[in-house]
Amino acid sequence: MASYEAIKNFEDDEDDVEMALPHSQISESRSQTFSSTIAQTTPLNIHNVQEQPSTSSRNQPQSVPKPPRLVSLDVFRGLTVALMILVDDAGGLIPALNHSPWNGLTLADYVMPFFLFIVGVSLALTYKKLSCRVDASRKAGLRALKLLVLGLFLQGGYFHRVNDLTYGVDIKQIRWMGILQRIALAYLVAALCEIWLKSDDTVNSGPSLLRKYRYQWVVALIISFVYLCLLYGLYVPDWEYQIQTEPSSEPKTFSVKCGVRGDTGPACNAVGMIDRTLFGIQHLYRRPIYARTPECSINSPNYGPLPPGAPAWCQAPFDPEGLLSSVMAIVTCLVGLHYGHIIVHFKDHRVRTIYWTIPTSCLVVFGLALDLFGMHINKVLYSFSYTCVTAGTAGILFVGIYLMVDVCGYRRLTIFLEWMGMHALMIYILAACNVFPIFLQGFYWGSPRNNILKLVGVGT
Repeated sequence: MASYEAIKNFEDDEDDVEMALPHSQISESRSQTFSSTIAQTTPLNIHNVQEQPSTSSRNQPQSVPKPPRLVSLDVFRGLTVALMILVDDAGGLIPALNHSPWNGLTLADYVMPFFLFIVGVSLALTYKKLSCRVDASRKAGLRALKLLVLGLFLQGGYFHRVNDLTYGVDIKQIRWMGILQRIALAYLVAALCEIWLKSDDTVNSGPSLLRKYRYQWVVALIISFVYLCLLYGLYVPDWEYQIQTEPSSEPKTFSVKCGVRGDTGPACNAVGMIDRTLFGIQHLYRRPIYARTPECSINSPNYGPLPPGAPAWCQAPFDPEGLLSSVMAIVTCLVGLHYGHIIVHFKDHRVRTIYWTIPTSCLVVFGLALDLFGMHINKVLYSFSYTCVTAGTAGILFVGIYLMVDVCGYRRLTIFLEWMGMHALMIYILAACNVFPIFLQGFYWGSPRNNILKLVGVGT
C-alpha cells in the first residue's frame, strides 16, 4: 500500500526546501540566522521578521531571539504521518481505513492531499523573503531532483519481495512514478509559482490578497482545465498487456477493449493510457487498486482470487501516482500555498480563521456537488472533485489544529504528534519504506533465514 510524505517548512529561502517528508526541526546554531532551511523555522507571526540591529549596537554581542514556530503545521504533519502508518498497517483489516478500490473516499485517501497541502503552506513561509529569484529557483530544482531520486530508490524496486529476501532492481521493470516523485513535481511547480508569480501589491484585505497572487490562481485554473480536457477528451484505443500467470509458463496476453473518450472506469481512462504510452506498461505499479473491486476480487473490497468471468483488465498494471493525476495534484499544493499566504499577510487569529474558512467551505461544497452530478470523487485519477473535497478537508483540519495549538495553547495534548511531524522523513523511511524490515532480515549468518528475527523467535 502506498505511503505518503511531504516537505519541510522553513521561514526563509537560503536552504529553502529540503524535500522529502517535511519536518520543522530547528537547529540551535542555524535558528539564529535570518535564512533557515525549510523544515526548521515556521514562525507564528510571519509579519514580525527579525529586525537588524542598529549601527550603534552592532559591535555589542547580542543574542538574537529564536522566532516562534507555527506548531500547528508540525502537528498536522505528525497527524498525517500517524494516519499513514495506521493505513499501511491496518488498512487490509479494516475496509474503512483502506484506499477506495475506485470511486469513493476513505480515510486513507486523505493522506496524500494532506501532505501536498502541507507542502503548499510550507512554501509560503519559505519564500516570503527572497534575495535572488534565480538562486532560489536553482535550489528548488535541486531539491526536487533529490526527492525524485529518493523516490526512485525507495519505490522503484529495491525493496520488492521483502518476504522472499530477493530484493533488487530490474531496470527493465523499474517503477518511474511514485509518491515522492509526485511530491517532487508538485513542490517544484508550486515553488516556482511562489518565486516568480507574485506581484508587489500591498495586502490589507481578502481582495488585495487575491490580486497579489492572481497569476498563481491562473496557473491552478490552467492545470485544472488541461487535466479535464485530457481526461474527458482523449481517445483511448484498445490495448493489451502480458503477465506471467505461472512461474514456469510463458506470459499470457490479455486484450482490453476500449475505443472510447471520457471514460473514467478502471480499464479505459486517459490517466492509464498516458502512463502506458509514455512509460511503458512494464514500468507501472503491478498491484493495481482496482484489483479489489467486485469485478476483480471475490473478497472485495480486499484483494482476492478472480471471480468467474472477471474482466481482462483486472490484472493489468496501473500506477496510482500516474503522470496526469500527479499534474492535478499540483492544484492541492497551490491551495495550501494560499493558506500559507494568509499566515504571512495577516496576524490576527480571527481574520486568519475567517479567510481560511471561506475557501475551505467553498471547496468542500463544490467538490461534493461535482460528485453528485457525475464527476466522481476518485483518488487514483485524482479527479477534480477529489481535489476540491480533500483540499477543503485539509483546510478544515488545519484550522482546527491551529485554533487548538497556536491560539489556545493546548500543546501537551499534541506533543507526540508534533515530534512525529518534526521527524517525518525518518519515520517514513523506517516505517513505510521497509527499511526497518530490511535491517532485521538483511543481516544473517550462513543462510538468509538465520537473521535477527529468528534469533528473537520470530518467523521460526
